[in-house]
Amino acid sequence: MTRPQSHRPKRSLGQNFLVDGNLRRRIVEEAGILPGDTVLEIGPGQGALTELLAEEAHQLILVELDRELAARLRDRFRDRPTVKVVEGDILKLPLEALVEAPEGLRVVGNIPYNITTPILFHLLAPPRPGEILLMVQKEVADRILAEPGTGDFGALTVGVQAVAEVERVLHVPPAAFRPRPKVDSAVIRIRPLRPSPLTPEEETALRTLTRSLFQWRRKQLRKTLGSHPELRLPPDRVAALLEAAGAEPTQRPETVGPAGFVAMARLLLAGEGVQGA
Repeated sequence: MTRPQSHRPKRSLGQNFLVDGNLRRRIVEEAGILPGDTVLEIGPGQGALTELLAEEAHQLILVELDRELAARLRDRFRDRPTVKVVEGDILKLPLEALVEAPEGLRVVGNIPYNITTPILFHLLAPPRPGEILLMVQKEVADRILAEPGTGDFGALTVGVQAVAEVERVLHVPPAAFRPRPKVDSAVIRIRPLRPSPLTPEEETALRTLTRSLFQWRRKQLRKTLGSHPELRLPPDRVAALLEAAGAEPTQRPETVGPAGFVAMARLLLAGEGVQGA
């Protein structure tokens, strides 16, 4: 097997390579890979996690956008038939195009921080994988795991927690990377709920609702539900949604938990009040 070569990180692709050997092993341990598992690694880069993942997985699929790194990975693992390298953008690759049964897939990735949210929602679009283990910026992890009533609670929190269980499993300091990022990182585990608690139509309504309410997060719920261009609900509908969420008209959106947003989204959909997606 060919030894990995040095590679100058590309800022345009948000490349920060994990160089801490102990953390590499701990991340793969946290992935909890079983003998028959298929694993998708997003952004393998120079293969910091890849060698360890390849030892554990029944099949390993690598999605790498950097053409040079993808070529090196193909060469490095050319004698490993269980490792498949896909050169491409994960945001343009539906999971069902990579594997026959996405629901059984384990996803691992040290992903570019500048596109963390799009990747998260891409992975959480049905059909969802069995488990997702991602390295993200600490501040993003804080937002995903936030409790109602805190400043970090927002649309990202609701969007993830409405369809999955989330936990923080590791703290990762800047010194673990080359080049060193200016922020701390965290590894989070996301387990999509089975069965999905929402229909595709309900998820569309939830996205519309959270987007609207958190665009005007400093306004009271009654004001946003009745005046936001994507909603513009009459007073009786506003009252019904607030009752469904167990919320007062004067509350602000960050004080309503994910279950409250789900209840409002279902009622919004039932009343055909969704103006956009």
